[in-house]
Amino acid sequence: MGFVFPKVITDLIESLRRLPGIGPKSAEKLAFYLLRMPQSFLTDFSSSVLELKSKVNYCATCKNVTDRKVCKICENAGRDQGVVMVVEEPMDVVAFERGKKYQGVYHVLHGRISPLENIGPDELFIKELLDRVKDVDEIIIATNPTMEGEATALYLNKKLKIENSKLKITRLGMGIPTGADLDYADDMTLSQALEGRREI
Repeated sequence: MGFVFPKVITDLIESLRRLPGIGPKSAEKLAFYLLRMPQSFLTDFSSSVLELKSKVNYCATCKNVTDRKVCKICENAGRDQGVVMVVEEPMDVVAFERGKKYQGVYHVLHGRISPLENIGPDELFIKELLDRVKDVDEIIIATNPTMEGEATALYLNKKLKIENSKLKITRLGMGIPTGADLDYADDMTLSQALEGRREI
């Protein structure tokens, strides 16, 4: 029988392998990196992981992640509350905020419609978006330009028009290649996409 790591290390490797993008070799490297770190780092690291679920929740308005009832963007009186950008994930908000061009507010769906993954409209924060549109002038649909993102955009467009027929609904314009994820796009590309948005 060959060498076997102690159980605590194999358990950690298995846990790390469950993270997206982490294969067996990367999980082993991370486990041994953590083993070399001082105990104070591990204590802080494990505390952050343990508090993740208990101290982070969804903003009551936009469903972005926050440690408050309402996030700082929704609370900011300087933001244009009449323009709501709909994104798939919290990381998309981070991507647009890096560019410092967009001054409206957001709505985070936490996913996109994907029948192959058994994700339908009821699994996303779509109802909460529809509840917001009575006091909104424009909805910018900024789902990723993938097949699922486009299907989600079409679904939202249809539902939003039923909810508020006078609502201006736009889609991000040029700059975002088909099949790309927004959180990987650079600031200039996102700014161009925002400025070049078209009505749908």
